Amino acid sequence: VSAVVVRWAWRLVGWLVILAVVASVTPAVLVPRLGGGTPYTVLTGSMRPGLPPGTLVVTRPVETTELGVGDVITYQLNSGDAAVVTHRIVSQGLDADGEPVFRTQGDANNAPDENWVRPVQVMGEKWYSVPYLGYVSNGLTGTQRQNGIYLTAAGLMGYALLMLAGSAWDSRRRRSVAEPVHV
Repeated sequence: VSAVVVRWAWRLVGWLVILAVVASVTPAVLVPRLGGGTPYTVLTGSMRPGLPPGTLVVTRPVETTELGVGDVITYQLNSGDAAVVTHRIVSQGLDADGEPVFRTQGDANNAPDENWVRPVQVMGEKWYSVPYLGYVSNGLTGTQRQNGIYLTAAGLMGYALLMLAGSAWDSRRRRSVAEPVHV
């Protein structure tokens, strides 16, 4: 195998790794941060087939007056609790104080959720989702995720520098071969 083929193969692998990292980091970390969204992982099959377990769901804040039947929302089970659920709004109404409330249901569930969801519980509306990416996100703690981002950024910068140095080396080598030797 020639050195040219090996070099080409390594470059191809490098670019594929870069594309894979960018393809996973962009929807999971970069876009939510820039757009004010929050990523969540679907843990159960209640939203199958559209949002199977392991799906990364990114929600963004929304005025509850803009929500309606058919919208997918992420909400706290109990106001102030960390536990959240992502389900579809199947009906809406007003409570005794005239405040809007929402009845939700998982797409795969046979019956609506037991309790009405109040606006204070709504974390956001589904902005977009990415299948399987939630498994990666769930497997990492916040510190590991942050360190992974730094490590990935450093790796990408290092790879870019190697590519730049390799390109400069190849260019210099080609010029020296192309220049005639004067005696």
